[in-house]
Amino acid sequence: MNENALIKILCSVSDGKLSVENALKALTHLNVEDIGYAHIDHNRSLRKGFPEVIFGEGKTAEQITGIMEKMALQEDNILITRINHSKADAVLSKFADAVYHADAKMIVWKKQKNPEIQGRGKILVISAGTSDIPVAMEAYLTAQTMGNEVESVFDVGVAGIHRLFDHSKMIRDASVLIVVAGMEGALPSVVAGMVSRPVIAVPTSVGYGVSMGGLTALFAMLNSCSSNIAVVNIDNGFGAGYMASIINRD
Repeated sequence: MNENALIKILCSVSDGKLSVENALKALTHLNVEDIGYAHIDHNRSLRKGFPEVIFGEGKTAEQITGIMEKMALQEDNILITRINHSKADAVLSKFADAVYHADAKMIVWKKQKNPEIQGRGKILVISAGTSDIPVAMEAYLTAQTMGNEVESVFDVGVAGIHRLFDHSKMIRDASVLIVVAGMEGALPSVVAGMVSRPVIAVPTSVGYGVSMGGLTALFAMLNSCSSNIAVVNIDNGFGAGYMASIINRD
């Protein structure tokens, strides 16, 4: 349950529009709801400003929809990450107003189509290569759903660095930047050297042999000489989008 929903219930009781008994029913699962295969953390929106996110990988479509049905009663937004086409089709059959983003393997459900922008400025998501776009889109959609204005620039890696400089103004205007790169993982250092803003680096598992599933990019980003870089886990676009949102909000 988010803060606005809680305030609405309390005001309705204060104005005499809602009985104490009905308010109590609405607040029964304010903390945690046990549905057998999941303990749904309904209190997370109040604690952290955004509801629990459903990690779709390893869950059945029935489990995902079961969790969503409970969350939709109290939340304005629901995010499901790492969900494949077949499970997404099953979820959408029950939540027709949800949207599946195949490139990011995410489902986004919104109670309101155009939620209020909460961020102070713009978040810019940059990908080094086209192959990095799925992870970049995971970051983009996460930040957008969390109430931020988000822009993107794709395929501007160091192999053709002039492509990046064509977007210098957009890069300078961003409040927070998310830079996604595989291979040698060099792009975040370059971008961070251009701005005074925080840069969240996301290593991807894109690359040949000694890229070691993204470890080479991860090590490169951790060893960056640009001091305004923080690094998330390999392929963790969601984590980058979430962290960028928190930075952009405070």
